[in-house]
Amino acid sequence: MKRQKTKLAGLQKRKAISGYLFISPFIIGFLAFMVKPLFQSLYMSFCDVRLGTGGFDLVWKSIENYNYAFRVDADFVRLLTEELARMAIYSVAIMVFSFFVALVLNQKFKGRALVRSIFFLPVILASGVMLKLDSDNALMAALAQTVEVNAQGAASITDALQNILRTTGVGVRAFEKLFEVIDNIYDVAISSGIQIIIFLSGLQTISPSMYEAADIEGCTKWESLWKITFPMVSSLFLVNWIYTVVDFCMRSDNEVIDKITTYMNVNLNYGLASAMAWTYFVLVMAIIGVSSLIISKGVYYYE
Repeated sequence: MKRQKTKLAGLQKRKAISGYLFISPFIIGFLAFMVKPLFQSLYMSFCDVRLGTGGFDLVWKSIENYNYAFRVDADFVRLLTEELARMAIYSVAIMVFSFFVALVLNQKFKGRALVRSIFFLPVILASGVMLKLDSDNALMAALAQTVEVNAQGAASITDALQNILRTTGVGVRAFEKLFEVIDNIYDVAISSGIQIIIFLSGLQTISPSMYEAADIEGCTKWESLWKITFPMVSSLFLVNWIYTVVDFCMRSDNEVIDKITTYMNVNLNYGLASAMAWTYFVLVMAIIGVSSLIISKGVYYYE
């Protein structure tokens, strides 16, 4: 028994070493290239940054930049609140969508490889090069404008349902957010490629014998989903959630990032831009920390 515990401890130690070796390039790169600029930007957020002949001249201003961002700037707090709320809603939608798409793609059917490729295609299309080609494509721009014009004159099912629900007065705000996500299902799908692959890899590690035993015991498919599938891939929900939140904060349509970029590149106010960036960073990290703690309480780890 003691020898078995020693072997298990040695195996866990080797796995830990392998994990650290796997992430060592990132750790080395972060320590070498990211730590110094990170602390420089933090110091700049408390300073008035002036462009000098030899570089930057930093004049200490204490918390004036933060005071300006929260009390003087008319849009920062509003944009910050709206983006964080949108991040929470769309991140949940992406998680739900990617999980159930992974469940479908894990089934056996003809053309499964092709369908999997189609769902991963948005990851390729969302790359910087493809987005640049798409934005510079006059034909695609004209086509998008035509579709938008035609859609304005057509009846929308979601609009009709919204009007019906408004008359009832029950959960109007929640339904409006739900229909907003449905209307933007393309954005949800195009942001779910990586999450689908991660969920799919977890689903494929579940032994078929577990489902066979559940069928013999008279377990329904719905019960198998919540008693077997969900617990076995629960650890991947935490991974996907963190990835989804971070990925959403780096989207090109993020209005908070646009405002920070405007202060930095147009107004050349590096101190205020740093203060806004650090505020956004700390809030996002706090959300990730609290939500990860909550999700980790329900994670089931198995050997």
